[in-house]
Amino acid sequence: MILFFDIDGTLWDYKNYIPESTKKAITLARENGHKCFINTGRARAFVYNKELLSLGFDGIVSSCGCMIEYNDEVVFNHLVSKEDGLRTLKAMKKYGFKPILEGPKFLYMNRDDFKGDMYGEKVMTEMGERLLDIDENWGNWEMNKLSVVCPVETRDVCFNELSDLYDFMLHTETIAELVPKGFNKGTGIAEICKILGENVANTVAFGDSINDKEMLETAGTAVAMGRATDETKALADIVTSFLEDDGIWNAMKELRLI
Repeated sequence: MILFFDIDGTLWDYKNYIPESTKKAITLARENGHKCFINTGRARAFVYNKELLSLGFDGIVSSCGCMIEYNDEVVFNHLVSKEDGLRTLKAMKKYGFKPILEGPKFLYMNRDDFKGDMYGEKVMTEMGERLLDIDENWGNWEMNKLSVVCPVETRDVCFNELSDLYDFMLHTETIAELVPKGFNKGTGIAEICKILGENVANTVAFGDSINDKEMLETAGTAVAMGRATDETKALADIVTSFLEDDGIWNAMKELRLI
């Protein structure tokens, strides 16, 4: 079997706490011959935590399927073209959006846009030298996808203008992810199965939020964490316990993976 794990709310909580039972479950699953992959909406540049990576994953699907690594090698990497990037950022400026561009090696944001913003401050603190300024690197960004803070008044007009380029995921009325069309966590699963010569039916996905939708719909078996949204739970074959209450471990035991 091939197992796919979302990060935030699935492998760890908002304080980056990973239960010991989760660590043990992944180790045992791999010892039993199952392959384990991270499958995240985070760009690869924002997947660097040593404790997380030390769990021993066989690969990483990042940026909602736009980048794929297997056995420490990049096997797929879809970047937004320079032309499309310039068009996107000009629209962002016109409509008063505050973007974060997310790529394989760097995130790009204008720090002044996010002063006092909890998530923005977290990014600035954690990314260090891997965080670059958008304007100082104008047109030279290397990005797979982007996230935005957007005014409600201009949000839909801007989305419509860029609708040929991106699919949009609203997390709140003013926070959204823009993912290049044709890519999502589900396409990441399909690509890994193609690379490994495995049937998609022999996959299990673990997630907790609506950006896990395509991943849970694509996988042969879908597991929702205990704190998953109701919409996410409706997609699941199994709803497990809370993350900190051995959610991953319990689900993997129920599925006889460990």
